[in-house]
Amino acid sequence: MQEKIGIITDSTCDIPIELVKKLGIEVLPLRILYKDNEFRDGIDITAEEVYDKLKTEIPTTSLPGPDEVEATFLKMKKEGFTHIIVIHISSGLSGTGQMIQTVANQIDGLVIQVIDSKSISMGLGFMVLEAARAIQKKMSFETICNYIKSLQERLSVFFVLGTLEYLKKGGRIGRVSGTIGQLLNIKPIITVDRDGVYSTYTKVRGRKQSIEHLFNAAKERLTHAANQIAVCYGGAQEEATNFIKRLEELPNIKELIVTTVSPVIGVHTGPGTLGFAVLQSE
Repeated sequence: MQEKIGIITDSTCDIPIELVKKLGIEVLPLRILYKDNEFRDGIDITAEEVYDKLKTEIPTTSLPGPDEVEATFLKMKKEGFTHIIVIHISSGLSGTGQMIQTVANQIDGLVIQVIDSKSISMGLGFMVLEAARAIQKKMSFETICNYIKSLQERLSVFFVLGTLEYLKKGGRIGRVSGTIGQLLNIKPIITVDRDGVYSTYTKVRGRKQSIEHLFNAAKERLTHAANQIAVCYGGAQEEATNFIKRLEELPNIKELIVTTVSPVIGVHTGPGTLGFAVLQSE
């Protein structure tokens, strides 16, 4: 039987909407919960709106609805898909993957592979894009799944924040140290480690230095030819523009994607978020 392979991810992937549409990627929105309102990530609310509201209320976030996950699977089945690859936000940062797996186990007539990206933002996004492009090349389901899992070794995500306050309040601080350091203007450069949890890559003093170190971390990962890099930011437009200009002068970049962080990520990171994801060439 001919395989028809579909791809699903969640809204923390930060893939620009034009690429989502072009490659036929299904995106499950996480939820942002205020005392008297609920929004679907990136559909009903923007990151800028989240930042504006932070002064009055810090919302909580939750998983996509199980009903919505089930409806997405059934819709794709109706459209003739036989195999589905789901790539989701790190299980070290969210229970999204576990919930999707639970729903997937109850769906008949579809072969579903749920893959933990152990990443977030465009770290997750690059895995999804590579899967979508592999589908276009008519690679087999099994080959694509194995290929996507192998990418984790070549993927890295680094970012700096305006403050650690929101990461702490949202309980996502992980292995990031530096809370006392805020008093001394110590800024950690944060990475997503191999377990898919936030941890400190290095610590420097002051915002300017932190962005300089962030740039150097990017530069170090662009030593071989044909790397893919994405710059992701939230509430840091000017700094992001300068960062991108400097990146464009570097060699060895095959693809450069610029994107904003999703509102859900914005809840946990706050304004002043600037980071990058790199998929290094083999």
